[in-house]
Amino acid sequence: MSQKSYNNTPTLYLVPTPIGNMEDITIRSLNILKSVEVIFSEDTRVTSLLLKHFQISKKLISNHNYNEEENKIKLEKYLKDGYNVALVSDRGTPIISDPGFVLAKHAINLGYNVVGLPGPTALIPALITSGLDPMPFLFYGFLNNKEGKRKKELEKLKLLPYTIIFYEAPHRITKTLYDIKEVFGNRNISISREISKKFEEIYRGTLEEVIEQVTDIKGELVIVIDGNKQGENYDNLTIIEHVNSIVALGNNLKDAIKIVAAKRGLPKNQVYNEYHGIKK
Repeated sequence: MSQKSYNNTPTLYLVPTPIGNMEDITIRSLNILKSVEVIFSEDTRVTSLLLKHFQISKKLISNHNYNEEENKIKLEKYLKDGYNVALVSDRGTPIISDPGFVLAKHAINLGYNVVGLPGPTALIPALITSGLDPMPFLFYGFLNNKEGKRKKELEKLKLLPYTIIFYEAPHRITKTLYDIKEVFGNRNISISREISKKFEEIYRGTLEEVIEQVTDIKGELVIVIDGNKQGENYDNLTIIEHVNSIVALGNNLKDAIKIVAAKRGLPKNQVYNEYHGIKK
């Protein structure tokens, strides 16, 4: 089903908001926020400060990870009544490591327009100032906050040749960097802190060098790390790890097993059995 975004039908606008400097907001975003009937907001307190700064008065509805399913009914009513609606997160672009996907998907399923506005997001400034290859890149978002699961995620990513971007919280940054170094090796890395804010800083170097610089670091952090430049080196991978790394490239499990079997010169059923723990 195609969407003609500007045909005067009720629309859900996904509006990026400043991640630091208030001047980063676009004129179009301001005009949308002024024109809609209601704004769904990750944190109404944060959005109220934004609206007050730009002298905008608008009804706000709290929309976060714990009530977004319930908000589908509210959104549907506004759209059915012919109103345009905006959705914002605290900072940056909605849905990118923030709430909003549930409402956007619901509006799409109902046949209403969903329009995403260009605007602030932390990952692009971090990438283009990192000094690392900008293309191709993979945005991963937040790694799991539990060490065991985090390392499993990293194992699936370590063979990828792409520059990889992570978000991370300051209280986990040191542990996360040590885990990345353990799994990826001592690659080149960049960490951007407080992008677009007064105390913006960028740390660049190898993992070993940067780890020493970020002790007690504060603020919102974006990690940009070099992709695997060594080519395919799976000598130290188990068959399970190798299959998982191929799945991480976007292949389904069946195809990944075929690929691993071909690369290792093994029968496909041997790889299948090993992966699924089948003993013959």
